[in-house]
Order: sequence, then C-alpha cells, then structure tokens
Amino acid sequence: MTVLTPLQARPATVQPVTHAGTVRQSYERLLHGPDDADKQTLAQALLQSCLEQASALPQDMPDDPAALQAWVEQHSAGVARQYAEYLERRKSGGPREFFTSKAHALYFLQAVAPTKLVDGAWLYGVLKHWHDHRFEGLLCTYLEELGDGYPAQNHVVIYRKLLAEHGLPDAPDIDDERYLQGAVQLALGYAGDEYLPEVIGYNLGYEQLPLHLLISAYELTELEIDPYYFTLHVTIDNASTGHAHKAVQSLMQLMPMEADREAFWRRVTLGYRLNDLGQGSRAIIESFDVYREVLDMLERKRPFGQHMHSDYCKFEGKTVNQWLAVPGQLEGFLEALQGKGWIKRHQDPQDSRFWTLIEGAGAAMFGVFSPYEKQLLHDWIAGDWLEKGPRRSPRRAHGASCEPPMPVQDPDVQRLEQTLRSQSPDQQIQTLLPWLSARCHSHPAGLLATRRFIELKSILR
Repeated sequence: MTVLTPLQARPATVQPVTHAGTVRQSYERLLHGPDDADKQTLAQALLQSCLEQASALPQDMPDDPAALQAWVEQHSAGVARQYAEYLERRKSGGPREFFTSKAHALYFLQAVAPTKLVDGAWLYGVLKHWHDHRFEGLLCTYLEELGDGYPAQNHVVIYRKLLAEHGLPDAPDIDDERYLQGAVQLALGYAGDEYLPEVIGYNLGYEQLPLHLLISAYELTELEIDPYYFTLHVTIDNASTGHAHKAVQSLMQLMPMEADREAFWRRVTLGYRLNDLGQGSRAIIESFDVYREVLDMLERKRPFGQHMHSDYCKFEGKTVNQWLAVPGQLEGFLEALQGKGWIKRHQDPQDSRFWTLIEGAGAAMFGVFSPYEKQLLHDWIAGDWLEKGPRRSPRRAHGASCEPPMPVQDPDVQRLEQTLRSQSPDQQIQTLLPWLSARCHSHPAGLLATRRFIELKSILR
C-alpha cells in the first residue's frame, strides 16, 4: 500500500488552457461572475485541462477502494510521527523550519489567500442533493467549512480577519499560478454533477491532514500571528471522526453498486491528483527571498513617490527623486543608503535612520507603508540580528472571539428575509442555494442563508 508523503515536492505545472485568459482571470470569473452558461463552460474547460495534467502525475492512492480507510489512517499516523520528530528538534534548540521571520510568514499567508478564500468551494455542487442521504458526508463537510452560518466559525471569514489584522489584501498581486488551486476548487463546485467522481477524489486528498498545517500553526504562534485558521483544520480534518473520515464514507456511499465501478474509481483517483497541481505550501514557503520582496515592493511604490521628495539629501550624487525616476535603480539606492549609514543591516532597525522615518511617533513617512511592507523592511534591515533576539515560546491560540452581532440593517439580509417570508419551504431552499456559493456565503446574507438552509434541511427530510 502506498503512503502519501506529506513533504513530497509538487511537480511544476503547465498553465491550464482556459477561455478566460490567465488563471487569475478564470478564478475571478468563477468567483464573482454571474451563474450562467458561460461560467459552466469555463468550469468544464478548466477542469478538462487540469485533469489532463493530473493524469501524468504519480498515483499515490491504493488500487482497491476497500483499502482506503487503512491508507488514510496510516497517512495520519505518519504525519503525527513526523510532527513529533519536528517538536523534538525544536525543543532541542532547533530553529524554525518554515518561517525565518514574521515577514516570511505574512508572505505565505498572502500567497495562499486565493485558495483559502474559497475554502470548501469544490463541494458547492452537492448542495442540490441535500435530500439524498448518500451525500450527507459531503454536505456536512461543506456546511462546516461555512461555519454552519456563524461568522466566528466560517473559514473564509476567519481568514479574511487574519489578513486584515496584518494589513494584507485579500486580492493579492501574486504569481498567476497561485490562483490555480482556488480556480480548480471553484470549477469543481460549478461542474459537480458532470465531475462527481473527481469531486469525491479531490475531497479525499484535500481533507487529509498535512504536516505543513501543524508546523505552520506552531510557528505562526511563535511569531505572534493568530494560528486559529490552521488549528481549526487540524481538528476538523481528523481521520477518526472528521472530514478525512467523512471523505472515505462519502466515497463508499456514492460508489456505483455494480456498473462501471472501476471507471468511477479511476476518475476518483484522477480527482485526487488535482490536489498536486500548482505550488504547494512548502514550495511557496521555500520561494521567499526577503531582499527580492523588498525590491519588488519598493518598485511597485516607486511611481507614486518619484516626485514627492525634496532635493535636500543626495546619495551617491543623486536626489531621492532621481533615484526613483526610472525603474531598476532601487538596488543601487538601497546600497547608497547603507553606504551613508541610513540603513544598518543586521542591527536593531531602531538604529537605522531610514527606519525611524517610517515608524514611530512623528515619523516623516507615516502611513506610506502598509503593515506588511513595514514588516518586510524591518526584517530585511534586521537580518541576522533577528536570530539574536529572545526565543518566544508558543502561546495558546487566540481562537475565535465572541460572535459579532449580525448587521440588522444590511440591505441583502433585509431583502432575503422579505423574499423568504412569502415562500414555501421548498421554494426557500431554491432561493437559499446561490447564497451558499463561494462568492456569497461569508457575507451577512450568506451566513443567514446557511443557517436557514440547515434548519429547512432538517425539517424537510
């Protein structure tokens, strides 16, 4: 029996062929566009392209569906063992193995945001089968991803809150490939009837507990970043009673009794391999280069600052405006600032005059840089000095705070409530379903719709 290797590197991928341009454009169309025939066509075209790529990837799942539960349990035990070995290395004085600094961790949170902000989307299509008991495991998993309609438990709400706490945009300007997994999830959600075996297989893969989730949660806590989104998945994805267990049960419930069982299983295994397309978490973590990120960030800001500085100071014979006048000069500018002593690498950033211009009471450039941009500059300036600082011990996760009040004056909430009052329970179900999509479910009306859907499901069955 083949065991999934948690740290196995994902292969490089070829960009899928779509009818909407870049992967990000496909992602945006599937997430925000109207639910029309064009969206269905795009979803199917994207999936077909991705499935062709996935067919060339190694097959890790067992050949016999009956061996699946044991395989899942063996994988879970392997992850637990590797995590115990990681903890032992850390307790023996070993350094963090994922995040070299807080800026590194924030870079990761932003890079995986396109996937995290559509969490569960691959199961959206199962909602229409709410009356069929065979879909109960998949349906339960999807509704739990939606927090059963409560914002403190809704995975997308939690992740948006995490991004907002650190000044990270939820539509980041990142590599196109990092939108691929989110696009695949959205496409599976909108083409679920045509690709049910692939949805089941993808769900089997995505709901397995990965080692990187455990290590990420541990190291985020050390860096004083709330790990609740990650620790939440550690608990609900467990192989005993959680989503990993439900994924196996759902497959067994939905496997054909006789006809085409082998063909169905082949499609399940192909859907599983969709998880290996695009950059995985480990590859994203390893791609971080703080100096390159600082340069890229400054280059993005350069056009906005090239005429905003006085000519009082010159560095290597150029004013700040001259350094910012054309692309490609920022590396030399940073070297000039170091040469003049305005930036003192590998020391406390407070010792650098440049840092005091952007941080602190009365800073001349207060507000110019976002919290993440300041963290990048801080950690690049600090360099090796960060390693000399005191080692923080992990603290208890912040977790979900008290439930925020629902905005009673929200126009979407008011309109939805008004519509539902005039409908029968069956009609209400049809009205609610679109509100449980990836585009809507984390908004106030979507949260209300999720709670009402759960109520009606229990009444009408």
